[in-house]
Amino acid sequence: MPTTTSAIAATAPGPIDADTSFVTLDVVVDDPGPHDLLVEVRAVSVNPVDVKVRASFDPADGPKVLGFDAAGVVVGVGSAVTRFAVGDEVYYAGVINRPGSNAAVQLVDERIVGHKPASLSFGDAAALPLTSLTAWEVLFDKLRLEESSAGTLLVVAGAGGVGSMVTQLARKLTGVTAIATASRPGSADWVRDLGAHHVVAPREMRDQVGALAPEGVDYVFSPHSRGNVETYAEIMGVHGQVVAIDEPEGLDTLPLKSKSQSWHWELMFSKPLYLPSDDSQHRILDEVARFVDDGTIRSTVNQVFEGFTVENLREAHRMSESGGAIGKTVVIR
Repeated sequence: MPTTTSAIAATAPGPIDADTSFVTLDVVVDDPGPHDLLVEVRAVSVNPVDVKVRASFDPADGPKVLGFDAAGVVVGVGSAVTRFAVGDEVYYAGVINRPGSNAAVQLVDERIVGHKPASLSFGDAAALPLTSLTAWEVLFDKLRLEESSAGTLLVVAGAGGVGSMVTQLARKLTGVTAIATASRPGSADWVRDLGAHHVVAPREMRDQVGALAPEGVDYVFSPHSRGNVETYAEIMGVHGQVVAIDEPEGLDTLPLKSKSQSWHWELMFSKPLYLPSDDSQHRILDEVARFVDDGTIRSTVNQVFEGFTVENLREAHRMSESGGAIGKTVVIR
């Protein structure tokens, strides 16, 4: 039977301080589908996608329960579930076409869920799924990197949520040289601690990256592409590759043609949206959990709000919206 649960939702699109942007209400949760888990949510983290959806969703779709990262405990399973059982601790990034994790309980497909790292609290685990999946798909699906891969990778906004994971995974699981951009001393210290071989200032990218990689970098991770295409074309070598995760309107990639360079897009939600039977994200999250538990990589949580309240969730969104956050911000129950 469907059940009712409490959630924090946006009843209309709008700015962060609008009364309609964060409202506590009761929502109906359906019975689990064949591959669904019913998860009691213990912690969530906030990502730029939360901010984007909150500000611009179709009012006809409201109220909108946001949340694309969560860690919690399985309290119910669908008839075809094989990977999990009631009582399992899990973590996941969800999908954009179902109600989000800013609720007491949530339905999520087991094929995009991982077993929570045993060594982490729920809060520390909730910081990982979306950024880990994005970084993994950037490095290993798009760029096809391996343990033996060499060359140079430029990680733009290295202290951001995804950049933090790209840097860690590249340093620990491949042989590439990682150059991260960071604009403040605290950000620079953060990316060095995560394993960046070199740190450069974003506004001096051309000169500083050119000095470190005079033959050109091989790979670029780009969360901020607007205004940077010509710079990327200049600092990359022949057949260099960019993987971007942002959505700059009217982007012109023609400057890449001269050196036969490539531009790729990465959206973590593509697989669950278009390949629902694909369980690769489940397998990636389980692999990430193993790497966390053996000390290879770590959580990137940097700010914790205790108490799942409208006020705390609003402040977490405010930090993400500022664009200057280091690592991830989580809200725990």
